[in-house]
Amino acid sequence: MDNYVNLVKLSVGTESVEGLQDWQDMTSARLPEGLPRHVTRMWPKREPEILAGGSIYWVIKGQIQCRQRILRMDEVIGEDGIRRCAIILDPKLHRTHTATKRPFQGWRYLKPEDSPADLPKNHRTEEPLPLELSQALAEIGVI
Repeated sequence: MDNYVNLVKLSVGTESVEGLQDWQDMTSARLPEGLPRHVTRMWPKREPEILAGGSIYWVIKGQIQCRQRILRMDEVIGEDGIRRCAIILDPKLHRTHTATKRPFQGWRYLKPEDSPADLPKNHRTEEPLPLELSQALAEIGVI
């Protein structure tokens, strides 16, 4: 049994994995050390399990399409004085098999056994399937 848990999060406004990468490459989304981060209002209660090997799985256009390893969580105090959680990420995006995910707010926990597998190394440079085809295949359980 795995001793870690993942997070799943909508990448709002992102059209593709490349778009997510472009957004994270902007200096405003990165720490001075160059690592991307995602700031969220709520602090995960299962932080130790997440930091034991978890990743954040990104939902893009209704499909989990990639993941990033979570390195740590930093406290950030906003201009409004409210404490927030900055999820510090490995800069490498790992493409995954797609999995349909309905819209939700915030983030959710995702068990390792429910997480889509990474694409094989020899498939990572191929053009992804069109979104409609990928969704249809995922719905019938082919991918």
